[in-house]
Formats: sequence, structure tokens, C-alpha cells
Amino acid sequence: MAVIRPFKAVRPEPRVAHLVASVPYDVVNRKEAAELAKDNPINFLRVTRSEIELDKNIDAYDKRVYEKAKENLERIKKEAPLIQDAEPRFYFYRLVWGDQTQVGIAATFSVDDYNRDVIMKHEKTRKVKEDDRTNHIVTTEAQTGAVFLTYKGIDAVNEIVNKVMDEIDPVYDFTSNDSIRHTVWVVPEEYNETIQSEIGKAEKLYIADGHHRAASAARAQQVKMEANPNHTGEEEYNFFLAVLFPAEQLKILPYNRVVFDLNGNSESEFLEKVKTNFNIEQPGPASPPARKSISMYLSGKWYLLKPNENVKSGNTIGENLDVGILQNYLLHPILGIKDPRTSDRIDFIGGIRGTEELEKLVDSGKAVVAFSMYPVSVDDLINISNAGETMPPKSTWFEPKLRDGLVVHVI
Repeated sequence: MAVIRPFKAVRPEPRVAHLVASVPYDVVNRKEAAELAKDNPINFLRVTRSEIELDKNIDAYDKRVYEKAKENLERIKKEAPLIQDAEPRFYFYRLVWGDQTQVGIAATFSVDDYNRDVIMKHEKTRKVKEDDRTNHIVTTEAQTGAVFLTYKGIDAVNEIVNKVMDEIDPVYDFTSNDSIRHTVWVVPEEYNETIQSEIGKAEKLYIADGHHRAASAARAQQVKMEANPNHTGEEEYNFFLAVLFPAEQLKILPYNRVVFDLNGNSESEFLEKVKTNFNIEQPGPASPPARKSISMYLSGKWYLLKPNENVKSGNTIGENLDVGILQNYLLHPILGIKDPRTSDRIDFIGGIRGTEELEKLVDSGKAVVAFSMYPVSVDDLINISNAGETMPPKSTWFEPKLRDGLVVHVI
């Protein structure tokens, strides 16, 4: 039985919501974050990426970064200002991007459910990134970015969502610079019990995006619990901020790859080796037309790769995904990239940047070869989670992205 709880969100006054809201901390680098927050003292990147206000020689994981985040959160509370709801509430958060619309419930979820796999994972996490967000949560005493959860939609919940959106004015409704429309409703308290009981019927919830945020919330719970001799299990640090979306509303974009060298092969040698496991069509499309096909860009030409009889059925769901096939039959054996998580010879490009970005990187000489992938499905994500497997690295890119700063959970 999944636990979902309303909470007293700290959030911007409506007139400044568009100025406070920021992209998630982990989709921009330090330079990009600084540029986005430039000339806007209440942009929430000043909390989530507070290193942008410090000397560039100070490491992003330095203690001073987290202290600055706490200072900036308190400052923005006063200057924006941010307000806090008097009673625990749910919040409906609608994202519209082109023809894509999805509506989620912003709420808090049980860390214990995360620990005992009621909330399922599909990615491994890296300790250095866990350390970062754990320190951020513990120092600021707030969860400033939401985990992106999904589940199989429930009719009774969908009816409440539609009713609230039809009958109540939103508190926020703005379009961000990336053409995503963000609309938020504060849900009347009369619906709290029904939402809790209906979501509670779900056997499993699934992390779509935000594995490091969730893992860090679990670690922060341990820190706070050990420091609290009167721990009861009901404290706010036992719950983490997330937005829960019905799986049927979600769209996954491909997560493409670029590689910076051919591992000592000439182009002709490389292509001959690729033919060992793939049938090659040239010219090929920039985006693969279906599963079990990969588009490759090399020296200004697109090729279509289709696994041949040498590509055997894998033992896991992940090995049979296109990203798994590419890794096991090309990136590792031919290009020598054993672990794409740690290799500095490969990079990953979110599908929102399009195949033009792949062409740009190769044509400029920054990369040598690029691979355009067919996107995995939400069903793939759920099936892999249920099987206790992990997705191959960088398999999913969800779009549109939630904004940080619209609802904050104080622990």
C-alpha cells in the first residue's frame, strides 16, 4: 500500500512564480545555471545551484556551497516572497509542451516505501551525486526539487483532477522560456482523504526521473533520525517531495550518444567491425523508425544499423533494449567503452536537442560518431523495475521537465 501525504508547501506568491521557478538542478551545468539566473535575484537556481554565486574555483561540492544555498533560500523567502500554506494540501501540476499534456499530484511520499521497494527504481545512483543532494537537503532543511514518479492511473483520482481543473482557478499559470506551460492548482482539503485512499490502493509507484533526489532523501532521513532522540516516524524528514503522474500521460524521448574517438580504428575498419553484428543501410534516417534499429552518424552520413543473426536474445529486459544492444554489441566490443557511466570517451545527449545536435558535434570535430536511438517506453521502465533490474545507463529522457521552486517541502 503506497503512502501519499498532503503537505504545507513553501511556494512563491503568484505574481512572482515565473521568476522563482527554475529548471531542475541536474539538467544544466554551472555556466548554464549562472546564465539562466543572471539578472534575476530570486531565480531558484540560486538555491539549487548556489555555487554560481561563489568564486569559480570553489568546488560545487564544497561545504560553502550548501551554506550559501541555505542563505539564499532564506533570502528568497523574504524577497520574492515565498509563502507557506497553513494546512497540508495536495497540488495538481499540469505541464503542456506542444501536443503533450500531463497532470501530476505534487505531494510527499514515504521514505520507508522507497526503502522497501513499494516505490520502485530502475537506475543505479552514484555516491558523489547522492552526497551532494544529501548535504543540500540536510543543510537547507528542505527538499527543493521534486522526484518524478509514475503509476498506473486510477479513474477516481483522474476524476478529481479533472473536476478541480474545471472548477477552480489555478494559483500559477505561466509559460517558461522553453515553451512549456506550467499550471498549478491548490487542491481543496475536502479531496485529501479520497486521494490518499485511492493512491493507497496502488501496489507500486515507480521513479521515472530523480533517483538521486530520492536516494538523498533516504540518506537525509537517516541523518535527521540519528540526531533526533525523540524520533517518531511522523516527522517531515520521513517523507520526500515528488510529483506523481499517470503512466499513460507520459512521453519518453530518446537518450542519444556521441563518442569522441574510434578506439584506434580507421573509419573503414570501424564500419567493417560494425557489420559483424549489424546490417548497415546507407543512406539511413536521422531517427530510427522502430525498435531494433539504430541510426549512426559518421563523416557527414547517416547509416541505419539493424541487429543481425549474431545478436542473441539477452537474459534480461535491459539487454534486449536498443541501448543494451548498442552497448553490448558495438560500444564495448568495438569502441572499448566498457562502462559508459564512467568513461570520458562517451557523452549522452537528451532527445529534446534533436539529431541536429548530434550532427553539430560530429561535424565540428568534437565527436567522431553519434548514435540516434529509438525511445524506450514507460512499459519498459515499469517492467524493468518490477523485474528488479536496472536500465542501461542514460536510457530515458523525460520531457517536459518539472520546475524547481514552485513547491518546496520543509523538513
